[in-house]
Amino acid sequence: MSLRLGDTAPDFTAESTAGPIHLHAWLGESWGLLFSHPKDFTPVCTTELGAVAALKPEWDRRGVKVLGLSVDSVAEHRAWAGDIEDVTGHALNFPLLADPDRVVAGLYDMIHPNANDTLTVRSVFVIGPDKKIKLTLTYPASTGRNFDELLRVIDSLQRTSAHKVATPADWRPGQPVIVVPSLTDDQAQALFPGFETVKPYLRRTPDPVG
Repeated sequence: MSLRLGDTAPDFTAESTAGPIHLHAWLGESWGLLFSHPKDFTPVCTTELGAVAALKPEWDRRGVKVLGLSVDSVAEHRAWAGDIEDVTGHALNFPLLADPDRVVAGLYDMIHPNANDTLTVRSVFVIGPDKKIKLTLTYPASTGRNFDELLRVIDSLQRTSAHKVATPADWRPGQPVIVVPSLTDDQAQALFPGFETVKPYLRRTPDPVG
């Protein structure tokens, strides 16, 4: 069964390029980004993993631990790492899970038989410190992901978690945010003095982080 927003991220223990990983313990109090790629030594995947490695300062700044996965072995992951660095200029700097028995892929519904009945699709899961699923995305094998967009989504999720705000369409950090509708005007005034009422149901306030 597919995972839904708010579900607890299934726990597991699996081998990785950084040794055995027990997901919930490994995440600790951090946010997590778990993403699958169809296969090692393939062109789109090579560019993706280099892009994720290049963004390490951004993941770290947000307290996000990154974890990749495919159905290949640890040995294959390690052999592929040289190609990733050679092609993209960025060395692998986060663990890659090996899932040859497709245990994790099954837990997270990463194999879609109508697309490919043996390889994982490009799944993305953002996991909060409470181990709940905060975001899911699924891309076809032919389309590389936009990891800048995932950073933007995580910025939004973290603001919602900490500050009782939502973010409008095409929002970027530093731009105004929306006061969540569950707050009364009095509660909103206490938290966001001078907020702007655009409509009774739409109240804007400056980004509380920046």
